Amino acid sequence: MVDSTESESRKLLGRLRDAMAGDDPGQARLDKITNLIAGSIGVEVCSVYLFRDEDTLELCATQGLNPDAVHKTRMRLGEGLVGKVARRRQVVNTADAPGSKGFRFMPETGEEVFSSFLGVPIQRLGETLGVLVVQSKEAREYSADEVYALEVVAMVLAEMTELGAFVGDGAALTARHSQPVLMRGVVGQEGVTEGHIWLHEPRVVVSNPIADDPEKELERLKGAVEELRVGVDKMLAMAAGDAEQSEVLEAYRMFANSRGWMRRMEEDIGSGLSAEAAVEKEQSLARARMGQATDNYLRERLSDLDDLSNRLLRILTGQGKDTGAEMPPDPILVARNIGPAELLDYGRGLRGIVLEEGSVGSHATIVARALAIPLLVNVGRITTEALNGDHVMVDGEQGIVHLRPDDTVVTAFRDKMAMEAEALKRYASIRDKPAQAKCGSVVSLQMNAGLLADLPSLPTSGAEGVGLFRTELQFLIRNQMPRRSELSAIYARVLDAAGTKRVVFRTLDIGSDKVLPYMKPTDEPNPALGWRAIRVGLDKPGVLRMQLQALMRAANGRALTLMFPFVAQYEEYTRARAEVDKALERERRLGHILPESIEVGAMLETPSLAFAPTKFFEEVGFLSIGGNDLKQFFFAADRENERVRRRYDTLNVSFLSFIERIVERCALTRTPLSFCGEDAGRPIEALCLAAIGLRTLSMRPASIGPVKSLLMRSNLDEVRKVISDARHRGEMCVRPAIMEYLRAQG
Repeated sequence: MVDSTESESRKLLGRLRDAMAGDDPGQARLDKITNLIAGSIGVEVCSVYLFRDEDTLELCATQGLNPDAVHKTRMRLGEGLVGKVARRRQVVNTADAPGSKGFRFMPETGEEVFSSFLGVPIQRLGETLGVLVVQSKEAREYSADEVYALEVVAMVLAEMTELGAFVGDGAALTARHSQPVLMRGVVGQEGVTEGHIWLHEPRVVVSNPIADDPEKELERLKGAVEELRVGVDKMLAMAAGDAEQSEVLEAYRMFANSRGWMRRMEEDIGSGLSAEAAVEKEQSLARARMGQATDNYLRERLSDLDDLSNRLLRILTGQGKDTGAEMPPDPILVARNIGPAELLDYGRGLRGIVLEEGSVGSHATIVARALAIPLLVNVGRITTEALNGDHVMVDGEQGIVHLRPDDTVVTAFRDKMAMEAEALKRYASIRDKPAQAKCGSVVSLQMNAGLLADLPSLPTSGAEGVGLFRTELQFLIRNQMPRRSELSAIYARVLDAAGTKRVVFRTLDIGSDKVLPYMKPTDEPNPALGWRAIRVGLDKPGVLRMQLQALMRAANGRALTLMFPFVAQYEEYTRARAEVDKALERERRLGHILPESIEVGAMLETPSLAFAPTKFFEEVGFLSIGGNDLKQFFFAADRENERVRRRYDTLNVSFLSFIERIVERCALTRTPLSFCGEDAGRPIEALCLAAIGLRTLSMRPASIGPVKSLLMRSNLDEVRKVISDARHRGEMCVRPAIMEYLRAQG
């Protein structure tokens, strides 16, 4: 960009700073800014549209359009050219606005006489706050320099909006971070909770977006970048020998030394931005691109750039993670994403977790389930909307976050929590009773676990044993492969804590959404159907053998129960079972104490295994239906995809009929069968599973009380007849019939 343009840009930013430095009320200040921009760029119209809510833009100030339209003209996200800029987070520059696709005529504004249109998003760190528009009667496209100048101004407006420059008496908009907000996400771990926000990474605030001395700002930027580069080099040196970590840090180093990245920030400073604002402008663009990128590699690289920008901002502002704020006594953790080790550092002290990204199968979700902490993932805008200390209510049943709720929401929410607390008292009274239905049938209710910290729940929950102990967590929370002696000690403590109760250890289930940090990831088009679980164990048997030996040594003469995950065919089971025999023989030769008995089972998570030869059902020690995976493969519906996963109900007649077939095959061969997964812990689903013949269910500890309560009040023979009648009537799903039956039973 030429010096004259940079000078004009700096002059405009200087005028903006002066306009915002006065004591004018918010609306007057924003009006003054639109006048300044229109005059500086030489256009008839300058307008500012800001989001009134998540989906609605409002004309908040204008120079050149009908002033009566201010705060009256509104449009939905994606509606008109302004809505198009906001939705796509991209510039729209056209000489013929009325003739452009998507143009929306708003007669109250009087804009029909203006031909040219330039709209740029007002955005901050990937969040679009509004749209800055200039228009003129002359039919022309705006130059690259004019577009750039308007982008710089939009960035400053975003910072000023964040800092509350346009609120107060005569406000142009409501103060940010002050109004009640309802957000929706995906349930990672069920539960209802209330508390106050604790940000995993506190927001960096840029309080000085405009600077007078470009040379001084350039020196500050260069010094901070050099400090950043030195830090990356130190991390690389510490990671020597760790190929995977070094590969990630090499990408960091590449960006830290990127001349293009540096040049763009230098240009922004030359236009009048401070060093911090220049960094944040690049970071905002990176986040906007990240939101649109479909290629995983590109998303990862943009994420690297975002992380580096964040580090650079903290160096420039001196605002580290330790801001001096004290964690509230009832913390609800908020983060874009978080690793399993970091989450474990917080421990059980958290009341809830809300993530802007993540998935229902992520490492963080696995840990949250193990700690029984309510978790929502994919809650958009939570990190940009929430502030430390904000009051928040998390509904992990409905997937809703109430941020800064009003009194009516608080009252209703607390009533719901009180009802749940009352129910917990009722469940405690039946804790030590068997889950015996009115018809006399008894269902064994067991708990899922993954951490030693889960085991105190074994006696208090009423669980009869551990139907699934996930062994991958000990691998996921480390930066290197755990040693056999470490695993053996952990497994021994699990067995000690369980006492006489049975613990079913599932061997390492990695791949798909669970990738070890020290394991080279495989680039697969569909990881859920790829190289995972027992497939990895059989192709790379070293880890499987080590884990089997650790389990045998942990048993130390006690009974041992283990099962293999994701077995798709008989041959995979026989190969895995052979590894058990080899490990037993090796332990015998080494003189170690062998398990008193060893029971070997498999998880039925693919439809193919339900049709395995009868010989498989006769040989396998037991089967456990992995409901989460089996349902997604049965319906061909990715459980990570909200668009499709909710379309398919566990109580669909086809799926229940398929489960019944498995129950019948196991009954013929007397193969012990259980059902493990989220549906086992949902009372209505659990009731139906028990009615079609499943007599062992494994679930999270908190679900055992509600499931047992409903089973004890029901007659499984009657429920089975309701299911059968619904099927004969040709109904697609038995849920309505079951709900009607339960209502009739009171």
